Amino acid sequence: MYDLAIIWDWLGFAVRWLHVITAIAWIGSSFYFIALDLGLRKVPHLPPGASGEEWQVHGGGFYHIQKYLVAPETMPDHLTWFKWESYATWLSGAALLMIVYWAGGELFLLDPTKADISLFVGIVISALSLTIGWLIYDRLCKSKLGETPTLLMLLLFGMLVVMSWGYNQIFTGRAALLHLGAFTATIMTANVFFIIMPNQRIVVDDLKNGRTPDPKYGKIAKLRSTHNNYLTLPVVFLMLSNHYPLAFATANAWIIPCLVFLMGVTIRHFFNSMHARKGTPYWTWAVTALLFIAIAWLSTAPMMDSYEEAEARPLTATEQKFAAATGFEDAYYAVIGNCSMCHAREPSWDGLHHPPKGVVLETESDVARHAKLIFLQAGASHAMPPPNAIQMDDAARREIVQWYRAATSG
Repeated sequence: MYDLAIIWDWLGFAVRWLHVITAIAWIGSSFYFIALDLGLRKVPHLPPGASGEEWQVHGGGFYHIQKYLVAPETMPDHLTWFKWESYATWLSGAALLMIVYWAGGELFLLDPTKADISLFVGIVISALSLTIGWLIYDRLCKSKLGETPTLLMLLLFGMLVVMSWGYNQIFTGRAALLHLGAFTATIMTANVFFIIMPNQRIVVDDLKNGRTPDPKYGKIAKLRSTHNNYLTLPVVFLMLSNHYPLAFATANAWIIPCLVFLMGVTIRHFFNSMHARKGTPYWTWAVTALLFIAIAWLSTAPMMDSYEEAEARPLTATEQKFAAATGFEDAYYAVIGNCSMCHAREPSWDGLHHPPKGVVLETESDVARHAKLIFLQAGASHAMPPPNAIQMDDAARREIVQWYRAATSG
């Protein structure tokens, strides 16, 4: 039934909304505590075990915050834990990945011009690949490299470069960048779930039982938290990248996120240095700007997706069903007359160098491949085409809806 597409799209919207909300909460608390930790002042007359304090003002009130490097002498009556922001972000992100890239895998996940694999194999690779990074990273952190944080970060960067290249050998451009973001976010959430929280529980348990907590647990947790801090901004970029074809659909798309990870380091270095009162290294903004210019330059290379090769790819069974459905010819001409000036291999609309979102709607095969998107954007809603570009009449929209109904009703 055609209404299922609308329900599914709203489900995806709801999960995306939840993902954004929880991500804001996680990133906000993470950035706040890193800034707070770096800005603590060592002043006289601190309580035993306290390493610094900070006075802050917000919302009409003053806050007096003290940090204990290991733990206070006794367990406080009330203790707020920060964990669900991370867990909820990862869980909602995983659900969104399943909705968009697994359920919609034929269109969004696989690129048959890169790797001729089944949708099932693609989903298995998608799922299993997310765990690889954490297993390797965790082993590196627990080795002697944990004592050399800079070298450890360089090795992590190298792993991200390899994964960026690997994903682009199998998945579509947008799926590759999204998976790299999920790959990195999995490392971040696993840090919280497997390292930071268990270490904090050990310290709390020691306090409850009158034992002196071992400072190594706090040191380990701090290292992982710092890594998360530097990885956050690139992950946000990767989550947004699927809206920008110049980021995901160019020949050098796998290099772009590698440079974004470097920008994440330069930006966070500036703010971390400022919060720690170690100066304001403005040179980091110059480096960031140069990296961004390099990304923009790389994106001007030819589009990664070879539209001619995509046209040569046989239609899947689902796509064939849409191509053979009653009303396809009328819907096809409605699309050609209203959409193809922009969604073309060489767009004729002034200012467009590539088809929006990388979606091409010129041939009958193109239209059959993008049936659901066409229905949602130009049939069930009036999102496309933009009204200031062309005003699509209601009759053309009805033809698209009737075609989609016919293809999905059987």
